[in-house]
Amino acid sequence: MELNNIQPAAGAKHTKRRVGRGIGSGLGKTAGRGHKGQKSRSGGFHKVGFEGGQMPLQRRLPKRGFKSLAKPFKAEVRLGDLNNLPVAEVDILSLKQAGLVGELARSVRVILAGEISKKITLKGVTATKGAKAAIEAAGGSIA
Repeated sequence: MELNNIQPAAGAKHTKRRVGRGIGSGLGKTAGRGHKGQKSRSGGFHKVGFEGGQMPLQRRLPKRGFKSLAKPFKAEVRLGDLNNLPVAEVDILSLKQAGLVGELARSVRVILAGEISKKITLKGVTATKGAKAAIEAAGGSIA
């Protein structure tokens, strides 16, 4: 094989369509653009998303971004913080009173961060797999 013999595979390339080269080509006169109008003229096209002056879809829809509306109602508590609580039975109310979660919190999850040595019972509070194992290893339970 030599550099001057390299060619694309057969059928991989198509000959360019030559528009506006007479009626015999099938694309003479208007060159497949139809008659009149913005799309028939050279350089006459609109930008992406343009709807003819109507308020475009991307401007009609409300801009909410990626801010989760559920965020203020969810909270996470570290396993080490539960160790410092004076109560043995932990629920959302006791966590709010201790100041570990915000007042708006509706669902609380315990994550595996820190150590736990005392026996606690979780009620109405979920826990990650690792946190659950650590609580049960310390003699606690999750109701």
